Amino acid sequence: MIQATTPAEGRLLALVGAAVRGPKRDGLFALWLVLRTAESLLPPRAVSAKNHRRRLQALETRLASLALPTPLKRALSAARQHLEPATPSAAALVLSQLVAPAREVLGSEAGDAVAVAARSARIHL
Repeated sequence: MIQATTPAEGRLLALVGAAVRGPKRDGLFALWLVLRTAESLLPPRAVSAKNHRRRLQALETRLASLALPTPLKRALSAARQHLEPATPSAAALVLSQLVAPAREVLGSEAGDAVAVAARSARIHL
């Protein structure tokens, strides 16, 4: 059976489902979107450069429509820029840089989920 989500994605989706409407839920959803985009660059099922550019465009559009806390908005915007090279090392860097803002703004569970993804990304390098 092919797993549709990674363990980190699953943890974030559970947090999104449990959160009430508002900036925290939007923040968790935005974090999941960025995490998903970053993890799509990792082997063994890395997306093509063309598909990655499309994902980045869609990510930028979707992030602009969400009500995000300012520190998280800055971190996610920077993450989107760092994903431009479309390399596994860029994905690992982005994930490791998102741990602290996620933990600070969205709580320890969100930070832990991103930390799991960051560790997994470093293994794939």
